[in-house]
Amino acid sequence: MKIGITCYPTYGGSGVVATELGLELAQRGHDIHFISYAQPIRLRGPEPNIHYHEVEVSRYPLFDYPPYDLALATRMAEVAQLYDLDLLHVHYAIPHSVSAMLARQMLADGARKKRLPFVTTLHGTDITLVGLDRSYLPITRYSIEQSDGVTAISNYLRDRTQRVFDVKNKIEVIYNSVNCDVYAPNPKMAEEMRAEYAPDGQRVLVHLSNFRPVKRITDVIEIFDRVHKQFPSRLLLIGDGPDRSVAEWLAVQKGIHDDVLFLGKQDQIYDKLTIADIMLLPSELESFGLAALEAMACEVVPIATRAGGLPEVVDNGKTGYLAEVGDVETMSRYAIELLQDEKRLSQMRKAARAAAMERFCSTKIVKQYEDFYRRVLERSA
Repeated sequence: MKIGITCYPTYGGSGVVATELGLELAQRGHDIHFISYAQPIRLRGPEPNIHYHEVEVSRYPLFDYPPYDLALATRMAEVAQLYDLDLLHVHYAIPHSVSAMLARQMLADGARKKRLPFVTTLHGTDITLVGLDRSYLPITRYSIEQSDGVTAISNYLRDRTQRVFDVKNKIEVIYNSVNCDVYAPNPKMAEEMRAEYAPDGQRVLVHLSNFRPVKRITDVIEIFDRVHKQFPSRLLLIGDGPDRSVAEWLAVQKGIHDDVLFLGKQDQIYDKLTIADIMLLPSELESFGLAALEAMACEVVPIATRAGGLPEVVDNGKTGYLAEVGDVETMSRYAIELLQDEKRLSQMRKAARAAAMERFCSTKIVKQYEDFYRRVLERSA
């Protein structure tokens, strides 16, 4: 198949998932065309069957805000016409599904002889935040209903979309995936990285996010402070965002800043994950919890909140632990008890890896997308 993929090309989960999906599809022989305003960060250079088409947005004095959605629709139509795409797959409803809808209509009214269907994948904040803004809710609902196929990354997100937007389309759940060959225990790399980040044999905890308020980064510091009092330990914070300065200030106030390492944005996070014992993910809401899944694949035990789609990823007490949002005492206790019991920690590491491979490995998830694409194409023929 010839597939056009549009996503936000940044460090957010939707862009990561879309890019990894495109790479997996390309490895399976499909012709993949990324259409976005910048090259997705997870594209690691020239790849077989991978093409990138930049969307250029003109900046006229007449416009206070550049009309990216219109430029994107035009580029989608151009690429589909030039490369004879079979379908478009857009990640994040606003504005990508609206642009795909316009591109489909432009081609239907033009010289293209076959219909260009598009699939919309809902990732979370396009529904929980953007779509609930009254100024965007009607167009979000309409673009979802106009999609030729709709997927959501968790049962939680599917159910919330159907409840809040009252959409008539069937929404199929296809979970996020992880490349189990790349995200995997690597003893040699772990030894090298531990020599750098935990040279005195300290325990290593890790957090990965975009440091927005919903991630509750100060809860991460609070939990680590309690663990730090019990064990020589270090905290690796991967990512960046608006709450970084608050977290830095809190670490200084608690006197643990020397053991809290802000690593910034990282393109290859698996090499850092492989040295960690526990991942802390005390988010207020996660529509899925990709960071938890990537940790599990690397045999890192997640301690997270019972929020959104996380209970669909983490099996409480078996592959990780779940607590209520804001309950730093319980999450701290889970971490301390686990680090005190080496046998239990080892068992949960193995169970986490096994669950990631059995349920979320990309080879299984990509096959689900291929089957979904074929059903959409059959209905659109």
